[in-house]
Amino acid sequence: MVGIFSLVTGMSGPSGFGSSTTAEQVTEGIDARNLTAIITGGASGIGLETARVLSLRKAHVIIAARNMESAKEAKQIILQGNESARVDIMKLDLCSVKSVRLFVENFLALDLPLNILINNAGVMFCPFQLTQDGIEMQFATNHLGHFLLTNLLLDKMKQTAKTTGIEGRIINLSSIAHTYTYEEGIRLDDINDQIGYSDKKAYGQSKLANILHANELSRRLKEEGVNITANSVHPGVIMTPLMRHSTLLMSFLKMFTFYIWKNVPQGAATTCYVALHPSLKGVTGKYFLDCNEFQPSAFASNGILGRKLWDFSNKLINSISKA
Repeated sequence: MVGIFSLVTGMSGPSGFGSSTTAEQVTEGIDARNLTAIITGGASGIGLETARVLSLRKAHVIIAARNMESAKEAKQIILQGNESARVDIMKLDLCSVKSVRLFVENFLALDLPLNILINNAGVMFCPFQLTQDGIEMQFATNHLGHFLLTNLLLDKMKQTAKTTGIEGRIINLSSIAHTYTYEEGIRLDDINDQIGYSDKKAYGQSKLANILHANELSRRLKEEGVNITANSVHPGVIMTPLMRHSTLLMSFLKMFTFYIWKNVPQGAATTCYVALHPSLKGVTGKYFLDCNEFQPSAFASNGILGRKLWDFSNKLINSISKA
């Protein structure tokens, strides 16, 4: 109830920020010139705003995008407002294991540091379809691709954190929709089953997976004593290209729920807060909403399910790689 009240009123929480806060406001005064960040899906929507604001704070930003034309346009938009911005674009299709591996290979060849990884890209409410790797589209794009990407970049992030002494940060974009999923939370035994498929529950399942992934990763990093945090965020309800499969439905809903919708600068605020704010040094394994810690669902807090998902994801990737 408190979350809904603050969402409607825009009232600030314990962090001093709230639902009406923008990405520029939460990063005001922060100098990120020594940081390099990868942002998946940074060519549009809140991903583009996140890239713009991190660039504004002088971070070196790599936009990882499936559509390179959109990525080029995004880079120009950022440069038009900030001529000194350090922005690069690279091809990445998260629904393809081969593309994820190639992206990492190309990034590592640049010999750049990596301080921040923002797993922002996603698809939403897709009709049932399998990727070229044979995995349900929303689970593959929103979770599995980011799971593999993160694992392949971890050594680089560990090396960067060790040599620079700067804390690394990994942020998974989840959603309040993680609360609306299948009865078992994650359909580990039927992930590609069309029978019983629900585009809304499949999306919720993938967003639940984002939180479970961040929490289990956080546990493993702490156990290893690595100076890297992993957290998940709900950006808010925003009309972006992510909703291309449900534009009419969302437009209808917006007429009756206009008071809870955010604009894009507000939608990118929580991501930028968790990525850059000094007050979150050492904070890991948490879920954030409106720039404040928030308690996720029981499924999202289930460590056993998180470990099962981790093992399941590794097995899926291994089976694809061997095919």
